[in-house]
Amino acid sequence: MIVLPNYAPLMRAASYFPWKTHRFKRQKTLATLLIVSLALLSVNCGAGLGAQPKSDFTAGGSDPSGSGTSNGTTFSDLQQSTWWNGYALLPSSYNICDTCTPAGPLATWATSQGIKSPALSSSGSMKFDIGGTMPFADILWNVKFTKYLPDQKMVPTLSNFTYDVYFYGSNLETSQALEFDINQFFNGMSFIWGHECRIASGHEWDTWDNVHMHWVKSGIPCNPVSNAWNHLVIQVQRTSDNRLLFKSITLNGKTDTLNRYDNPSSRTWYGLTINYQMDGNSKQQPYSVYLDKLNFTYK
Repeated sequence: MIVLPNYAPLMRAASYFPWKTHRFKRQKTLATLLIVSLALLSVNCGAGLGAQPKSDFTAGGSDPSGSGTSNGTTFSDLQQSTWWNGYALLPSSYNICDTCTPAGPLATWATSQGIKSPALSSSGSMKFDIGGTMPFADILWNVKFTKYLPDQKMVPTLSNFTYDVYFYGSNLETSQALEFDINQFFNGMSFIWGHECRIASGHEWDTWDNVHMHWVKSGIPCNPVSNAWNHLVIQVQRTSDNRLLFKSITLNGKTDTLNRYDNPSSRTWYGLTINYQMDGNSKQQPYSVYLDKLNFTYK
């Protein structure tokens, strides 16, 4: 997604209108306000390194934090994955920047894997860095699962998803917002379960309105703790009549029920992805966030 700057702090988009990509050149198909679904875009402005994540069939059960898990198949330890793609989004339009490189200067970003401290897993955490000189620049990373599914044709059959991650920052108050999204595309429909934890911009969770393309305030506080591991579990569902259901957000053992329904928008993309985004503040102060034990479950 994308976050508009302070002069429009709540209009952060969660996914873009389609841009056709061919040999790294894009042609705008519809609009100037784009959403970053990053799901099936083939541009790769930066990728992480590491081993491929494991795909496990889980038996279900409950998490000690009370957040719960669902039966299904889990891509586990995604902080080790080689599948990460990084993109710069500049506040002039919040389109994906074709000319930006991780070295900046307008927006800078980097990833490092196998970090032993801070870390929860023996294989280490994954570090995400953002910086630069342009206020309110954002960096978005995504993981595309489609070709790693047992059968790519199964995407339309999937309806329940869980995004489960631990994150750590030494000064999370520097972040304008952190964003965690689940994306599904098939049969001309776009389902974007966008979740944004506004930190510097208000300490509240927002969810994405797919049809009207704006953030919806949830009234749920978002107060992650600096210098500690924060455990986040997001659960969503695609209903039998093809609506989005934002079910719940669990942060550090406290579950808040959303139960917000939304309708899909129109897209021609196909696939299944998750996004993670870090938004720069009014001074574009650099900051880092570590992810660990990142699991994505689908059924």
